[in-house]
Amino acid sequence: MRTASIQRKTHETNISLSINLDGTGQHNISTDVGFFDHMLTQIAVHGLIDIDLQAEGDLHIDAHHTIEDCGIVLGEAIGQALGEKRGIRRMAEASVPMDDALANVVLDLSGRSYSVIQIPWVSASVGSIPTSLIEHFFETLAVAAKMNLHIRVFYGKDNHHIAEATFKAFARALDAAVQVDERWTGIVPSSKGII
Repeated sequence: MRTASIQRKTHETNISLSINLDGTGQHNISTDVGFFDHMLTQIAVHGLIDIDLQAEGDLHIDAHHTIEDCGIVLGEAIGQALGEKRGIRRMAEASVPMDDALANVVLDLSGRSYSVIQIPWVSASVGSIPTSLIEHFFETLAVAAKMNLHIRVFYGKDNHHIAEATFKAFARALDAAVQVDERWTGIVPSSKGII
């Protein structure tokens, strides 16, 4: 089982996270940011990743630190659970529609952090949070997980649908990338021999 547990406690947040990349989508998620909890649930359910995430943050200021630090711990946990990444497919892509919105995510668990995010939000917030924090979450996660992450939403009329399509597409792409390919058994999927 490819699992990881991360604890992160700062003056801004206190986060406990456990994941199982070979799970069934079981989830117990509480950040006290309702819309964000809903989006993280999409990663668990559609990525078939068991996620137990309990976060307390300085929400009296805003949701920034909570969402950012959840990106850090989730990225770190993905990297920890994958270890040397032997046998994984490494690169994957997924497109997901959500009513009026269509999102595409391409990622590479390359050991190199980079993100390109193109989302045509229709207003400045979704749920109770600024849309910029959704993008910042994915940027932060990409850095912590050392992945290349490209997100493009082709179109959409509703921010909720745009965000949900994005999180679902990320979940599907991540699930595909972490799958073990028997042809790579025991092999690091890189011409360099290391990721």
